[in-house]
Amino acid sequence: MSVVLSKSDIQKLQQQNPPLMEGYVNLDEQLQPNGFDITLREVAMLQRSGRITQSNAGRLLPDLAPLTFDAFGYLDLMPGAYTITYNEIVHMPNDVMALAKPRSSLLRCGVAVHTAVWDAGYHGRSQSLMIVYNSQGFRVQKNARIVQLIFLRLTGETEGYQGIYQGENIK
Repeated sequence: MSVVLSKSDIQKLQQQNPPLMEGYVNLDEQLQPNGFDITLREVAMLQRSGRITQSNAGRLLPDLAPLTFDAFGYLDLMPGAYTITYNEIVHMPNDVMALAKPRSSLLRCGVAVHTAVWDAGYHGRSQSLMIVYNSQGFRVQKNARIVQLIFLRLTGETEGYQGIYQGENIK
């Protein structure tokens, strides 16, 4: 049976080598009762169409154009789709996976973040899709807490993620 990890479980995973999360902005603020808030590093505009096919050989990801934060660390986003990159580097154990949900303040501003699964065994700096639905746009600051990762312990260890995104965006 899978279980959601508590704050104390997450703290124990932080003590391992490598720790569950690296590159966080403020551990005390980001560690939640049943998850971990991850923060905004970069926002980029999609520059062309993408493609998914029956095999990964035909996959084509869009080019991205990173946006520049102003002198105070803000971006003013118009309605539309953006790729976001997080500050945190995640090191998932082989018996833990994660799902993410947007922070409620984001939703109340008319903004959604769509995420995929953080597979057991994955490590890297992930990206997600941010959609600004608010017709007036949205103002966001670099390092803002955007989504909460919710960790689930699997019924047993697995071989771990082996896909092309392993180790992504670690620079």
